[in-house]
Amino acid sequence: MKRILIDTDVILDFFFDRQPFSEFAVKIFSLCESKQIQGFVTPVIYSNTYYLLRQTAKHDKVIEKLTQLLSITDVLLMDRNVVHQALISKFKDFEDALQNFSAINDGTIDVIVTRNIKDFKKSEIGVLTPESFVKTIHA
Repeated sequence: MKRILIDTDVILDFFFDRQPFSEFAVKIFSLCESKQIQGFVTPVIYSNTYYLLRQTAKHDKVIEKLTQLLSITDVLLMDRNVVHQALISKFKDFEDALQNFSAINDGTIDVIVTRNIKDFKKSEIGVLTPESFVKTIHA
């Protein structure tokens, strides 16, 4: 079973129905829900998603959406080592570095799924857009 880290942008595409990207986000979450793949997020992704969803919805509604997300995904650990690796990395975006090293330290993540491929060019893990990922799964 493929184990993927789902980046914030994919989650936001889903929750905000951002066209044309939401089509692939929906497919990814359907694959998670049906247990054809195992999706992971990080605590930072939850925090960022909460903050952005909170701009347009009440706390209770946002918590409901994040609880639904938690029911079909797992959460990677972040610790001192992950933060240290992110701080000394050559990543230009600290948040992306945190996601990357959380996935690397887990040791079981096959691919990072994001629309921001360029932000993960220093990653040791494969990186695919949601569209590319869905196409590889259905190939």
